[in-house]
Amino acid sequence: MLQREFKKQLLGRARRVVVKIGSQVLSTAKGIAEERIRSLVHDLAALRDEGKELILVSSGAIAAGLAKLGIKERPVTIPQKQALAAVGQIKLMAIYEKEFSNFDKNVAQVLLTHEDLATRRRYLNAKHTLQTLLDSGLIPIVNENDTVSVEEIKFGDNDHLSALVATLLEADLLVILSDVDGVYDRDPRHHDSAQLFPLILKLKGLKGKISGGSRSPYGTGGISTKIGAAEKASAAGIPTIIANGLDSRILSKVFDPEEEAGTLILPEKSRLARRKHWIAYNLKPSGTIVVDHGAYEALVKKGKSLLPSGLKEVRGSFAVGECVRCLGPHGQEFARGLVNYSARELNQIKGQQSTRIEKILGHKAFDEIIHRNDLVLL
Repeated sequence: MLQREFKKQLLGRARRVVVKIGSQVLSTAKGIAEERIRSLVHDLAALRDEGKELILVSSGAIAAGLAKLGIKERPVTIPQKQALAAVGQIKLMAIYEKEFSNFDKNVAQVLLTHEDLATRRRYLNAKHTLQTLLDSGLIPIVNENDTVSVEEIKFGDNDHLSALVATLLEADLLVILSDVDGVYDRDPRHHDSAQLFPLILKLKGLKGKISGGSRSPYGTGGISTKIGAAEKASAAGIPTIIANGLDSRILSKVFDPEEEAGTLILPEKSRLARRKHWIAYNLKPSGTIVVDHGAYEALVKKGKSLLPSGLKEVRGSFAVGECVRCLGPHGQEFARGLVNYSARELNQIKGQQSTRIEKILGHKAFDEIIHRNDLVLL
């Protein structure tokens, strides 16, 4: 009942929507489930006719490649996955193009790597390209560029990618379609008494309490990755609905304010500024720093910048301007930020007063290790 009340408020103003369709929904043991795609496209086309701007984040390229080449087991090496993705992506897009053309809808393929959204210039280029496609009335279909991605530049899963795309385009709603009905208090596949959460008002603290990953041989993420995606979207002020894409009527239910469907996760009331969201969720940390109790208190409770006097330890090798994890005195990560000095330089000035930076290093760019404007509390 409560979910329906919030849906009535949200759906009325949800003009731009990102829909993520997982491998569990699109794949079968024999390959791509074309009937399922046909059903989803039918409902997506109807939403487009209602005036909604749609961005589709679709998995399934590797699964399509497996079927195309007659391979039964998912490969483990990156080159094998890349080869299968190269074969399967063509098949997957051909199906989407055919099905959307039945409703006079044109689609565009957009393949991204993590670097495309982690590098500021490429981030803006991706934003402008996707915006132009939407302005032209097309439906962008986004996937990770598995043919070139390696571990260092991978998003990790399309749940994460869908949240970043939703944030990039300032979407009004993120819909994640998986093979479960939503978020449960425990894995419903193993616990008959598992209870579905129709509505989640606050995500904080919930992620660690939910267990149960996908059992699909094609899926890379379980429910925890979907909650992680919702967390990223929430920080940008975007609500998320996690629902079962195996239900042939699921999109009709999701966008019907009179029906309950899946789990609706409401966003944070105070959203992160776009730059800080980019620092927190788009960048992969290059290293770690550990601060003392005084610095931790100053950062968390007083809104201060991080000075070298509060730095206890430097881990890893990183350059000026790179993103680092910030750990508190008890080892917990509490923030991320962009450093004004390299790891080598920080090891020389840690524990020192800012007035001694120039004497120790021979130069001083900033008094702060991380300025407050470049720091995001997690």
